[in-house]
Amino acid sequence: MAFTMRSVKVPPNSASLAEARSRVIDFFKKSCRSIPAIMEIYNLHDVVTVSQLRSTISSEIRKNAHLSNPKVIDMLLFKGMEELGNIVEHAKQRHHIIGQYVVGREGLMQDASPKDQEASEFLKQFYTSNYF
Repeated sequence: MAFTMRSVKVPPNSASLAEARSRVIDFFKKSCRSIPAIMEIYNLHDVVTVSQLRSTISSEIRKNAHLSNPKVIDMLLFKGMEELGNIVEHAKQRHHIIGQYVVGREGLMQDASPKDQEASEFLKQFYTSNYF
């Protein structure tokens, strides 16, 4: 699997928006096909399911659905292909994958509420101020 990802060449720029969108769909399919191998490489079966990883990839792609410039789409597609190549070639460690794609940028949802309930009114105002 890693050998096939190394042989991927950078395609020329997309001529139209439709071509760029079709390349994004092809990238999504390739990413979804590599999820079982990624689960095995990083031993993620105890942390996340295949469908959760697929929905994470889908949400990352849909964040940029509003773009209409094919050059920008191609640049983001290249970044995604590099990221996928690094993951498949085991250039990242397990905690990188868990932090970026399982837990996400928001952090664990269970950690958010208990801290806010225990804080006093003074601390809540201090945290929202600009004095860090």
